[in-house]
Amino acid sequence: MTDSLEARIRRLEDIEAIKQLKAAYCEACDDDHNPDRVAALFVTDGAWGGANIGVDARGHDSIKGYIGGVRASGRIRNSAHLLSNPIVAVDGDRATGRWRLVMVYTGNVPGGGTQYQRIIGSYEDDFVRTPDGWRFETLRVTVDEAGAYSTEDSRLG
Repeated sequence: MTDSLEARIRRLEDIEAIKQLKAAYCEACDDDHNPDRVAALFVTDGAWGGANIGVDARGHDSIKGYIGGVRASGRIRNSAHLLSNPIVAVDGDRATGRWRLVMVYTGNVPGGGTQYQRIIGSYEDDFVRTPDGWRFETLRVTVDEAGAYSTEDSRLG
């Protein structure tokens, strides 16, 4: 049996709302890692984690603390989160999403100075529908590769 037109439209609207939520997350991170904006996108007991980077922040206060610590450290400044290949699956009031991530940013170098950095990785997220719309239940980042990049290339000049 096929889904009704209304059910298919609702699923498409839910997928778009989740993509907009993910875009709002990236925008909040690119707003100098704004802890209040980031935490507001999660349910109260939501979790932000990165197993291979040693982060497990649970609840708004913990998420704010982690994101605020990134901001205060200056190790990630002027970031640009670039996401691709979204795969979103909706099941009623719950959903999952996967994205590829490329992030470029300016960072402080220990001992002084600035270096241009990049991260390549992925996100795997769980979402829940709330009275205020879709929110993150869990956000998990996996960093596949990170380090400095350079525009110094003899072919470019």
